[in-house]
Amino acid sequence: MAVSTTTTTINDLPDVLLSNIIAAVSDVRTRNAASLVSTKWLLLERSTRTALTLRGNARDLLMLPSCFRSVTHLDLSLLSPWGHPLLSCTATAATTTDPALFAHLLRQSFPNVQSLVIYSRNPFALQLLAPQWSSLSEIKLVRWHQRPPQLPPGADILPILENCRDINSLDLSSFYCWTDDIPPALKTHPQIAAKLTFLNLLNPSFPDGFKAQEVEEISKACPNLKKLLIACMFDPRYIGFVGDETLLSISINCPKLSLLHLADPLALLNARTDPNTQGFTPDDASITVATLIEMFSGLPLMEELTLDVCNNIRDTAPAMEILNSRCPKLRSLKLGNFHGISMPVESKLDGIALCQRLESLSIRNVADLTDMGLIAIARGCSKLVKFEIQGCKNITVRGMRTFVCLLNRTLIDVKISCCKNLGAASSLKALEPIQDRIRRLHIDCIWESFEESENLDELEYSFVLDEQEESDDLGNERKKRKLDFDLNDSSNRFQEKTWEKLERLSLWFSVGEFLTPLLSAGLEDCPNLEEICIRVEGDCRHLSKPKQREFGLRSLALYPKLSKMQLDCGDTIGYAHTAPSGQMDLSLWERFYLFGIGALNLDELDYWPPQDRDVNQRSLSLPAAGLLQECPMLRKLFIHGTAHEHFLMFLLRIPNLRDVQLQEDYYPAPENDMSTEMRANSCSRFEDALNRRQIDD
Repeated sequence: MAVSTTTTTINDLPDVLLSNIIAAVSDVRTRNAASLVSTKWLLLERSTRTALTLRGNARDLLMLPSCFRSVTHLDLSLLSPWGHPLLSCTATAATTTDPALFAHLLRQSFPNVQSLVIYSRNPFALQLLAPQWSSLSEIKLVRWHQRPPQLPPGADILPILENCRDINSLDLSSFYCWTDDIPPALKTHPQIAAKLTFLNLLNPSFPDGFKAQEVEEISKACPNLKKLLIACMFDPRYIGFVGDETLLSISINCPKLSLLHLADPLALLNARTDPNTQGFTPDDASITVATLIEMFSGLPLMEELTLDVCNNIRDTAPAMEILNSRCPKLRSLKLGNFHGISMPVESKLDGIALCQRLESLSIRNVADLTDMGLIAIARGCSKLVKFEIQGCKNITVRGMRTFVCLLNRTLIDVKISCCKNLGAASSLKALEPIQDRIRRLHIDCIWESFEESENLDELEYSFVLDEQEESDDLGNERKKRKLDFDLNDSSNRFQEKTWEKLERLSLWFSVGEFLTPLLSAGLEDCPNLEEICIRVEGDCRHLSKPKQREFGLRSLALYPKLSKMQLDCGDTIGYAHTAPSGQMDLSLWERFYLFGIGALNLDELDYWPPQDRDVNQRSLSLPAAGLLQECPMLRKLFIHGTAHEHFLMFLLRIPNLRDVQLQEDYYPAPENDMSTEMRANSCSRFEDALNRRQIDD
């Protein structure tokens, strides 16, 4: 009897099953690889691709692919040259072609677009594109350049409201405009505004945020909002500040809200507070606890709430208790300058500790929060997966360690920032109980002095609840033992365990500090770390030359899977040109921070060069270009600043580099497009040279 030798492969699966398998793949490079298997796989991959970001040059729009007809989300904000008017670029490249023809071509290539992201330097592109996709339901506008001053109020948004009758989501969080552009546009088309369910106005370009009257007008114009994010001024010293009346109007006008994010413009800038201050601001916000209680009572569908205020709101525990009872779906909470949120007396839980359904909690600048209050939060909020604490000067390593002990089964995402008693080593020691579970971590790299390190090694602490509370809340001896520990005990040392599940690490540095002590502080063994974000902040104009030659990036080569890095020196201020005697200009500081980066096997790099605010310049220097070219495995490089054309040509020596872009995504983006650092032709020549190269894979 003959035995069949036929083997079954994945190709033999029915097309429906194979299509579902490919549709489940989200990684772009994996999908592209799948499309190269066969013609059948190519057709299936293209037919299941629902999201696409175009990264080509705008002058080449005539070469648009026509095979992505199932795409529903289209991102045009990263077309090159970045930041230039979209259809104006095409008209310049081919002056005989009507820009309306390119708009029609986009419509023909992507007929099913429902969600659009576009860099809108002026309303011209939207005036042409909005009629082509009249069925758009979601749109995000991006603009980091100054708003054209000659435009009437709302002119940037009106093309959307006039042509897209089904719009329900509008995102202006990265769109530089004026606050008085929004209410007039919404009032002009009240029926369209009433359909909006998502509105994001959380824009750091608003120096003072929206005034109280504007917030009330927006909430009244959009009564069906389910998600509202808006920057507004809570400081009572300013005219039009947001207070009790405005908060109540939001709950009355938009009762369907499931996400509400109200933030002070200063909070959006991630401005750090001085850890040595008392924690209270000079002025209190004009918001009472009674108003908060009434507001929470009017928003029963709330799931995510952020009230990031930069003025004191005192004695808020009663409001937090009402929030728990009146908003049963609440899962995420972020508070800034809310004081008295957890003040337990005789181990009795109160305030935020009663919000037992919370999965994500972020607290900033809570001046009166102590270790006991923090531990009470851990006892009450036992489902926390994510926790962020910033600017709480009374929290110590003892309280933080007990906190994570109580949450060691759920907590995987932690941020500790700007806390006086929690430097780098202290924070890592406090997180030892979840060292083998944590996936995402942020700490401030403030290195303790030798004396503080000695004290930390000798510290012993034992926290035991009283017998009554222990029997009621913990229930057994095993849980009690989790709270009894000796920081001197060798079983608690860093060297005994690895950070085996840590995938993303975020670090903050003061300018002039070094990265090299990080490993000895306890992060030497992170076998699965894939991404690291480094932010350097400070004024280097007052610093002398560092004692060491390099910041210490080469020490990160110890992490075998590290492939992505964000190196943000954008808040490092210095001299772009010749520095005074004894000082270093920004090019030398760039060399200091980038030295050794070639030793890392990075696949993706986002780099923000340091800046000179006096001349509004944030540009890649010659030493920086020379060091970046030493990254052999780099495939994607985004420089968030400008660069001279001949410096860009250095990057052609990176053998595997495929995707490079200059993004001036900071306020205000430079307007002088005649400079060789920003000229469209300069970027195009570099891209042409990049695309002519042969890439091994």
